Order: sequence, then structure tokens, then C-alpha cells
Amino acid sequence: MRLISTKNRKKEKGFSLIELLVVLVILGLLMGIVAPQFIGEADVARTRTVFADFDRIKSALQIYKLDNYVYPTSEQGLQALVERPTLDPVPKKWKQYVERVPTDPWGNPYLYLSPGEHGQVDIYTLGADGVPGGDGQNADLGNWQTLDEVLASQE
Repeated sequence: MRLISTKNRKKEKGFSLIELLVVLVILGLLMGIVAPQFIGEADVARTRTVFADFDRIKSALQIYKLDNYVYPTSEQGLQALVERPTLDPVPKKWKQYVERVPTDPWGNPYLYLSPGEHGQVDIYTLGADGVPGGDGQNADLGNWQTLDEVLASQE
């Protein structure tokens, strides 16, 4: 069995402080380059999710209207797709149209107007900040907009 001297063992123990600092600087540079690209993709994914939710909600509302001849009122809200409304006009042929009304990607409920300001019904979200107005991820998004025009405005 060969014994390693104390002097040699110190050299074999690990990385020097300078080596660790160099690795941390390299990792920091990589994160500075790569992270913004992923953050931008997450924003696009949230916007796409909003428009997919609009399509699903609009489809359920159209079936509701086929069954009951009218859309739910603003007062009845989107919850009329999940639970039978008790407010007038109470639907005669109601059934559960969705299991649950989705929330927007920021955890806020979608807003609903019937009759809408932009069409028969307006489904919209106030964006990440939850207040009217804003741009980027704080922008208001509605079913009267198209995904392409919203994505173009966010660039």
C-alpha cells in the first residue's frame, strides 16, 4: 500500500476558487443569453392558451344557444355553462356544457359580456396585471381579436 504525502493530497482535494469563479461566470453568461429566449416563448404560450380557451368557451356558448335560443346573460355569466342558472331567463333545456370554466394563464377568471360590445358575446381577459389596458403580457385580450394580430403587436 502506497501512502500519499500530505503535500500531494492537498493538490488532489478539489477545485480552486478561481476555477469555481470561472465556471460561475460562464454559467451566468449562458443564462443571460438563453433565459430571455425561453421567457419570450412562455409569453407566446400563454397568449396561445388564451385563444384556445376562447375557442372552447365560444363552442360551449354556441351549443348553449342552440339548446336555449339565447346566450347566457352577463349576469348569469360563464358559470351558466357549468351550473343551471337561476336568474332569468332560466334555460328550459339546460345541460352541463363544460365541466368547469377555465381561468386565464395568470389565474384570473375570464370575463364575459352578453350582448357584447364587439359581437354577440365578448369573452376577454385583462392580462397578467388584471387591470384594463396595458401592453405585452398585461394587455387585454378578447375573442374579437385574432391570435396573429396579438402576437404581431407583442413583438
